[in-house]
Amino acid sequence: MDAILKIEHASFRKDAYDRNLFADFYHKCGDLFLVAGGTRRISGYMLTCTRSRGGSPMAQVVSLAVAPGARRAGVASALMESTLRRLRRRRVKRLSLAVKVTNRAAIAFYRKYGFQPLRSLPRYYEDGKDAWLMVRDLT
Repeated sequence: MDAILKIEHASFRKDAYDRNLFADFYHKCGDLFLVAGGTRRISGYMLTCTRSRGGSPMAQVVSLAVAPGARRAGVASALMESTLRRLRRRRVKRLSLAVKVTNRAAIAFYRKYGFQPLRSLPRYYEDGKDAWLMVRDLT
């Protein structure tokens, strides 16, 4: 957990989740809390939660981050591809996420995987910045 929190803080600074929230997400969504790296060094993680809405299974990316020294090496892509495979096996219909409107690199990454902006989420972040709610159909 310490390594994940270090990556979280390096990636999101003031918007980083704390240890208690990660522990709560792990208990609720642990089977989709993927970690990339070897036994001694974690290079990234992706946390996704599923829920049923109107009888249709849906999922939300809660957090995706890669250690600064491991960026641009395919870690985020490997995590995303693994998550997408797992969600398809579960017959999840839709995957959503929120991303800061100013985070161009993340938006480009998500678009590469078929995510489209659905709507703006005004003042979504603690610093008052807006987010895009992005979605991708998995059917």
